[in-house]
Amino acid sequence: MSMLLSIQDLKVAFRMGKGVRAEAVKGVSFDIPENTTVALVGESGSGKSVTAMSVLNLLPDNAERSGRILWRGKEMLQATLAELQAMRGKEIACVFQDPMSSLNPVFNVGQQLCEPLMKHMGLGRSAALKRAEELLGEVGIPEPKRRLESYPHEMSGGQQQRVMIAMALSCEPKLLIADEPTTALDVTIQRQILELLGKLKTSHQMSVLFISHDLGLVGEIADHVVVMRNGIIREQGPVSGIFETPKDDYTKALLACRPSLEGNPSRLMVIDDHIAGRGASTQFKAKDANAPVVLEVRSLAKSFWLKQGLFGKREFKAVQNVNFKLKKGHTLGVVGESGSGKTTMGLTLLRLHEPTGGEVIFDGQNLLKLSDRERLTMRRRIQIVFQNPYASLNPRFTIGQTLVEPMAIHGIGKDLAEREQRARSLLEKVGLDGRAFGKYPHEFSGGQRQRVAIARCLTLNPEVLVLDEAVSALDVSVQAQVLNLLKDLQDEFGLSYVFISHDLAVVRFISDEVLVMKDGVVVEQASAEQILAAPREDYTKRLLAAIPRGYRAAA
Repeated sequence: MSMLLSIQDLKVAFRMGKGVRAEAVKGVSFDIPENTTVALVGESGSGKSVTAMSVLNLLPDNAERSGRILWRGKEMLQATLAELQAMRGKEIACVFQDPMSSLNPVFNVGQQLCEPLMKHMGLGRSAALKRAEELLGEVGIPEPKRRLESYPHEMSGGQQQRVMIAMALSCEPKLLIADEPTTALDVTIQRQILELLGKLKTSHQMSVLFISHDLGLVGEIADHVVVMRNGIIREQGPVSGIFETPKDDYTKALLACRPSLEGNPSRLMVIDDHIAGRGASTQFKAKDANAPVVLEVRSLAKSFWLKQGLFGKREFKAVQNVNFKLKKGHTLGVVGESGSGKTTMGLTLLRLHEPTGGEVIFDGQNLLKLSDRERLTMRRRIQIVFQNPYASLNPRFTIGQTLVEPMAIHGIGKDLAEREQRARSLLEKVGLDGRAFGKYPHEFSGGQRQRVAIARCLTLNPEVLVLDEAVSALDVSVQAQVLNLLKDLQDEFGLSYVFISHDLAVVRFISDEVLVMKDGVVVEQASAEQILAAPREDYTKRLLAAIPRGYRAAA
C-alpha cells in the first residue's frame, strides 16, 4: 500500500505579538496510505484541526510551521501559493463543520459547484452544469436538476453538507479532509453522511482524514485512529486496537465519558476523573413521584404561513396538539430529527413564537394569555439556554455585565454590589472562577460559554429551564461536565427541565420522561427507560438505530 500523505514532526505555533508565541501542535507524526480512512480525534483545542489545515496551509498569516509534510513524496511546507491553489480542491479537498458558513449565500448551488469544475477541470459552462447535476445525485439529493437553482438557505443542514461533499468531490481528489462534518447534524442525517462518505471513499478510491471529538463516531468509519491532546499525539493505531485495548489513559477517558444507551451512573465520568482513577458515582437521588406539576401543556399548536405563488399563502403546521405535564425537579426530554418541531415547541412555550392554539399552564395561569407586563414577571421564572453558546452571549458585554443585567432589569438585589456578589457566586457554582467576571465571551471555550449561559439563567431564580440542544455543540468531555452540572443544579435548586435534543443517549442520561416528535406531532411518550428498552414506533426505532455505537469487531 503506497503512502499518500506523511506528516513528520509537525510543529505549529501562532505569533501573538510582543514576542509571544502559542504552540498549538508540538511534534505530530502520522501517515495516510491510499484508500484509507484515518481519524484524528481529541477535545476542542487539542490541535487536530490545526494539524489538518497545515497540509494545504489554510492557516492564519501569523502561523509558523516546521517539520515535514510530504504529499506523494513532495515537500508541502515549501510549496508556493500558486502550487497550493492548484492542489486545493483538485488533489486534496476539504469539508468543514458548518456548511452554512462555508457556502456562499449569494450564489446558488449550481454556480458554486460549477466553479471548481471550470477552474480545475477546464469544463465549459454547460458541461460543468451537467456534471454538477450528476454530483448532487451521487450524494443523494433528490431532484438534483431543480436543486441547482437553490440557494444555501433554502436547504436543510444535512442537504447543505451534502452539497459541500459534492463540491469537494467534484474534481475527484485523492484525499478528503472532513473536519467535524456531522457535529451539528441530528443522528439520522449523521448516519446518512457517514454512510455516504464510506460509499464515496470506495467508489472514488480516495483516502479520508476524518476529524472528530467523538470516538464512538469514528469507530464506525475509520481504519486507523490518531488520538490528540494539547497538541501532541497520545496514542495511534488500528481502530480495532484503539477500541479493544486502548493503552493511554486519555483514550480510555474519551471512550468512557460518553453517555450510554444501556444505562448510566448518576454522574458521568469526565476526563480528569478517569485519568485520576476516580470511579463513577452510582448514588442516585430518587425523584419524588408525587412531586407537584409545575408546567402543564395542553393542545399546543404553532403554524407558519408560507408564500405560495404570487399572492397566495399556505399553512405550515410546525407543532400540532402537544400535551405533557412537567413535575418539580423532573426532566422531560424532547427528541426528534431536525425539522421535527421540537425547538419550535420549546420557543412557543415561552412565547418567543406566538402560538396558534393551546394552553401553557404555569402557577395556575395560562402563559399564552398574559399581558406584556405579566409576561415579563413570569418570564423570570421560566428561562431558556440556547444551542449555540457563541451566538447567545453579547460579545460587547463582559461576563459580569452579562450576569448583572438581567438582575437589574427584574429588580433582584438591592444594589450593584449585591448583584455582582451574586454573579460571582453563580460563576463558582457553574465551575468558573472569579477571574471570569471581567473577561469577554471570546476569551472562553464553547463549554465555558455554555456554563455562563446557564449561570445567566440562574441569576433570576427560575423554576423551569428550557434547554434547546444545550450540549450538542460541545465535545464529549465538556458535554459530560455540563450534564453533570445540570443534574447538580437540579438537585440543589429543585429545577425542572424541558431538555430538547436529537441525541437519545444524552436524553437517556438526564431525562425522566421522553417525548418523541416527528413532523410537529408527538408520536411516542413514555419514561426514558421504556422508550429505549421497548420503543413502539418505527420512527423511534430508527432514531435509536442511527446512534453511533463505536467499533464493532464483526463489522
